[in-house]
Amino acid sequence: MKLVYFAWVKQKVGRGEEAVDLPDGAKTVGDVAAWLKSRGGGYAEAFADLKRVRVAVNQEHSDLSAPVRPGDEIAFFPPVTGG
Repeated sequence: MKLVYFAWVKQKVGRGEEAVDLPDGAKTVGDVAAWLKSRGGGYAEAFADLKRVRVAVNQEHSDLSAPVRPGDEIAFFPPVTGG
């Protein structure tokens, strides 16, 4: 699975993307986020408040309840505002 990080999520995690093998039981985006948080360090900081993180699965906006499958791309980014 490919994980992609943008803006301050990328800064806290320390990388823009990575390929990972998820642990058994990770069935939703929320499960992936919880697993990332458990990795500690910058991951724990980036995923401490999931209300501040938006997600896309395979380049389509989604939410934490979205199912994930091997080969998916999950992007994590902050809310975007415009003017």
